[in-house]
Amino acid sequence: MNIIEGLQDLMSEVPDLIQPLIVVLAGAIPFVEGELASVLGVWAGLHPLVAFFAAAIGNFLSVFVVVFFGSRIRSAIVARRARSRAARVMSDGSTETMAVSSAPDATESKPESKGRQRFRRFLVRFGVPGASLLGPLALPTQFTSAMLVASGVAKGWVLLWQAIAILLWTGLTTAVATGVLALVVG
Repeated sequence: MNIIEGLQDLMSEVPDLIQPLIVVLAGAIPFVEGELASVLGVWAGLHPLVAFFAAAIGNFLSVFVVVFFGSRIRSAIVARRARSRAARVMSDGSTETMAVSSAPDATESKPESKGRQRFRRFLVRFGVPGASLLGPLALPTQFTSAMLVASGVAKGWVLLWQAIAILLWTGLTTAVATGVLALVVG
């Protein structure tokens, strides 16, 4: 049994008031996200607006958690590298002050992987809005937002554009699911 079938079985067994909560939880799962969670909700009999909002909320909450913790982890890593560089300079006996940057030292870091290079080119070409809006075609929003935060994009900017992308993609799939259901059921 795959995850979609499991969620459908669960939706059919719980009371109507609990079904939106299941859609919220499904929206938080990478690769299911708001897009498939809203379809699940519509096909389970939820009103399309309820399915849309529940799925979008679940997806955004998981993205928020990823961005919040990803930002804190990145800040800790950057601070540790800065302290390490400062300690190395001080141990060399130098008394000069050193400017601390948030960028990793190019001489110390490993070469970037092909996927990371591709993501950087994509980010330079389309920016955060493009990466957020087109990202769901290739990766879950949680992964995209983690990569954006890890590359140094401000968390507020990431959250804004991820929210817009989640609303657009979830709205589109909810509308398609509602239309397909209307055609099939009549």
